[in-house]
Amino acid sequence: MKVAVYSTKPYDKTFFDAENSGHKCEITYFEDPLTEETAFYTSDFDAVCVFVNDQLDHTVIHQLAKNGIKLIALRCAGFNNVDLQAASDHGIAVVRVPAYSPYAVAEHALALIMTLNRKTHRSFNRVRESNFSLNGLIGFDLHGKTVGVIGTGKIGRIFSRIMLGLGCKVIAYDPFPDEGLQQSGIAYATLDELYLASDIISLQCPLTPETYHLINENSLQKMKNGVMLINTSRGGLIDTKILVKALKSGKIGYLGIDVYEQEEAIFFKDLSDQIVQDDLIMRLITFPNVLITSHQAFFTDTAMQNIASTSLGNITAFFNAGKIQNEVNPDWVKA
Repeated sequence: MKVAVYSTKPYDKTFFDAENSGHKCEITYFEDPLTEETAFYTSDFDAVCVFVNDQLDHTVIHQLAKNGIKLIALRCAGFNNVDLQAASDHGIAVVRVPAYSPYAVAEHALALIMTLNRKTHRSFNRVRESNFSLNGLIGFDLHGKTVGVIGTGKIGRIFSRIMLGLGCKVIAYDPFPDEGLQQSGIAYATLDELYLASDIISLQCPLTPETYHLINENSLQKMKNGVMLINTSRGGLIDTKILVKALKSGKIGYLGIDVYEQEEAIFFKDLSDQIVQDDLIMRLITFPNVLITSHQAFFTDTAMQNIASTSLGNITAFFNAGKIQNEVNPDWVKA
């Protein structure tokens, strides 16, 4: 099995090489993302292994099929960057890593909340400059605050229980309520009820046509003034253009995002010696109540090991045993 791994970073190679001893795949690593311009790399491969910002639209998938690719192995849980119908039409199976470490993402959401609230990042920088003043660093007790969780899949359930353990009142929205969470004391509500009641709102849902720009000008108007908004899921859940206005008006009091709508052009890259051309993210960075991390919520050693193990397991099962593990297909998505 010859596998082309796109968007490779040094840490990807480290974990994949370690796991591949048990799978014997012939892996070639490409630093470039998969795009229409780089799809020709796959002419001598059986499968591609891709990440969140690789582009697998109809044109790219058509090229992959012409090159003989039989399998698209996503080394992530999300699949919004893949034209699943095009893959199905061309006879290419699509598999993913459904749960590499839900704890990692849930814990990172908490880290964003705690940092924004207690301003430890700003305090760290002050103390390094021998500034020991507390002015401007006041926070609030999380205990007793109402946390709204949108999406209670694996990550959302873990995050909800973390916040419950901190003494927060947790309310949730999901089309399919989790009975276990309800028994734990977490109440489900409509989106409007959640917007109205929450001091903190955390997005833990996938990006689908129904959830695209879930957070928009209309939904923001229903939220409390000064709400804390956290997104560790997908950038497209938020209409990013309205954030500057909402921050300037005070509607959003705190913003923590690990994902960004246009992140494929900037995330996972060192642009420290360049002029970043994305005016919106550069404007967001100027706000003292905004914390942005570059899609690192998943990034723990446990998660990386699980990603490599499951991805290679999916590939091996497909080519050696004819089994499709962790498949994503159009019918499943519609369901």
